[in-house]
Amino acid sequence: MADDPHFDFDFDLLKRLTEERGVPGYEDRIRGIVREELSGAVDEIRSDAMGNVIGTVEGDSEFSVAVAAHMDEIGFMVTHVDEDGFVSVDPLGGFDARVLKAQRVTVHTEVPESESEESGASETPSRADGDLPGVIGSPPPHTLDEEERERTPKVEDVRIDLGLPAEEADERVSPGDPVTLSQTTERVGEHVTGKALDDRVSVFAMIEAARRIEDPTPTIHFAATVQEEVGLRGARALGVDLDPDLAIALDVTVANDVPGFEAGKYVTECGEGTAIKLKDSSVITSPKVHRRLREVAESESIPHQFEILPAGGTDTAGFQTPAGAKPVGAISIPTRYLHTVTESAHAEDVAATIDLLTAFLESETGERDYAF
Repeated sequence: MADDPHFDFDFDLLKRLTEERGVPGYEDRIRGIVREELSGAVDEIRSDAMGNVIGTVEGDSEFSVAVAAHMDEIGFMVTHVDEDGFVSVDPLGGFDARVLKAQRVTVHTEVPESESEESGASETPSRADGDLPGVIGSPPPHTLDEEERERTPKVEDVRIDLGLPAEEADERVSPGDPVTLSQTTERVGEHVTGKALDDRVSVFAMIEAARRIEDPTPTIHFAATVQEEVGLRGARALGVDLDPDLAIALDVTVANDVPGFEAGKYVTECGEGTAIKLKDSSVITSPKVHRRLREVAESESIPHQFEILPAGGTDTAGFQTPAGAKPVGAISIPTRYLHTVTESAHAEDVAATIDLLTAFLESETGERDYAF
């Protein structure tokens, strides 16, 4: 994006990552992109039984660092097609039901085997003919009585209209089919806006850092994880399998710097730099790790701020519990309107996140003592 100094990174890749589908447990299309984009930047790339993708750059020391960002986005799973052809769903991840009405969605029916991930580890699965567009209906307000207008929406009330005859809908859609919200990713002023910035923008930042780093001292495992939105499951498995000496997680975080919030409730602010996590409801990051992140940011003049998130967790916690004690840190990208189709992050905060992760990893010698 050479025409815009705020977007000093590969916007086309970010757009591709965020627009593709990948709900928890069904991250296959994102996994294909990650494998493709990481393959030229790492010494080895592999997937595990859960679907995590790990690209490893071999270092000169026995010290190892795991960097994690999750591939999955919130979505739904089909539970039933009723006699009229309307589709019922179960949520995969946390939704605010208020933002769901009148949204466009895609129901992803079974991908033909020729287009599946098995067709080649280096190939990116394409969109299948089975992708069905639909809408979450919302009755017009002038047909509702006062009680119906004031009723709080519930996720379990969601019904998807495929615009198909009932018999065809029942034939083409099956229980277990994943559903994603439909939205393009666009530049809006100095921001990038779309669905699934949580957490594809961090996956993007990780890929960009992996491309920049050359000859690191420690071994670095760049891990694109699965099923974060339903309990940090991929990261918990990796904490055991990789058993790193240090773990850094990347994720988005709340930026409530919008009308209706007092400054003390912002958590972070868009445009003020990447966020160094101090705590969230799942983890208190290791002080020696977040202090070194701050030192690197200051020495490299990278814009940064601090994150204290009162609710919500990230893959950071997944690495802190298994396989013994682990020092952990986290870098977050301030993002407005989380868990909607208009998630919005400032381009310069994305760039600062890439810069900080790169500088931190390049300066890691493996000789620092992160223990208390």
